[in-house]
Amino acid sequence: MNIDLTLPLEGRRVLIAASGSIAAVKTPILVSALIKAGADVKCVITPSAAKLVSPLALATLSRHRCYQDEDQWSPKQGRPLHIALAEWAEIIVIAPLSASSLSRWTNGLADGLLASLLLASECPIIAAPAMNTSMWENLSIQSNWRQLKSNLKVLSLPTSQGLLACDRLGDGRMVDPELIQLAIESGLLQKNNHGILQRDWEGKRLLVTSGPTIEALDPARFITNRSSGRMGVLIAQAARFRGAQVDLVHGPLQLPNSWLEGLITHPVQDSIGMQQSIASLQSSADAVAMAAAVADLRKQGGASSQKGSKEGLLASIENGFETVPDLLVEMDQKRPIGQVLLGFAAMTGDDRQIEEHGKAKRIRKGCDLLMANPIDREGQGFEVNTNGGFLIGPEDMVKTMPVMSKLALAHQLLNALIALKPNISQKI
Repeated sequence: MNIDLTLPLEGRRVLIAASGSIAAVKTPILVSALIKAGADVKCVITPSAAKLVSPLALATLSRHRCYQDEDQWSPKQGRPLHIALAEWAEIIVIAPLSASSLSRWTNGLADGLLASLLLASECPIIAAPAMNTSMWENLSIQSNWRQLKSNLKVLSLPTSQGLLACDRLGDGRMVDPELIQLAIESGLLQKNNHGILQRDWEGKRLLVTSGPTIEALDPARFITNRSSGRMGVLIAQAARFRGAQVDLVHGPLQLPNSWLEGLITHPVQDSIGMQQSIASLQSSADAVAMAAAVADLRKQGGASSQKGSKEGLLASIENGFETVPDLLVEMDQKRPIGQVLLGFAAMTGDDRQIEEHGKAKRIRKGCDLLMANPIDREGQGFEVNTNGGFLIGPEDMVKTMPVMSKLALAHQLLNALIALKPNISQKI
């Protein structure tokens, strides 16, 4: 199957299942987003979920009939429905996964279409539970959840905290559809031919920097670099989906807040804040991906407390700026033995220029790998969904990275880190 890595969901067969939780009202949002992304979507709904969200709505959004328990042994079916659906799907998503469906699944019960489907499936499964806090924290549920997390074909998305339908503020909220879609894309990229998902970062810690820094001039003006933070956040989530514990140090982002769920986030505003966060976190990391677009200049002595005139601003620019320290160079000088360092460089020019400048920059910065991004080319660089360029490594290694989705590139960069330093990986 030829897969277009710039459109990771185009033509992919995704089966969405909803079980009995009020979070099922979010399931149509997920289905709609997947259809817009080009996926081929079919839906399964349990009897309790059908009381909360309309099967007709799911059928209309997916452009396929929505399957229910009464369809499982219908004489209209030429084959057992749970087998046919399990074989059709490239990936299955249970959103929401209720306490009852979790218990049936982990205990091997097949008393319904969804329960039978899960046992018959050989493809990866994304599990997004949702329930009351006390139910989620119940020892039996947590035992079932631990059992599910050990399944190598399951990408589990733990509940998050928030205001629940029962008016309780606590854990048990299903993660947002935007993150589930990201997990689907990642699962399709991670899986091998047997449906097993990569867990090669399990037990490892990754430090990622992302987004711009903002260097204030006065209360109204600042200097920054163009960056939405997308590339760094997707590296962080890709590593998390592969089992890593991830610290994300980030400047102001232009991304869905849900993309940060499951990460240990350290928000900062300026280069000093990023420098301090890196200093406190770097020693515990097995690998570092420095994807932040740190501003190059800042005002000497810090920002003015009062907004000045345009004339005064010009004088300040001419006389009062300093270069921001190179944080990547500092990280190389302070990194512990065995830590792997990936840097990024925004570049312009033709292929030969970028390769030559990238090789020199990698040596100057001291990083193991440098991703050189040609930002003057379509579909690459800042504020777009795709990226590409040249991955530069030791001994003049240069690997051309064709334009692909930033999530696909994130996985390839994680692969490159492991290939370079096998000691950080415990492959299954």
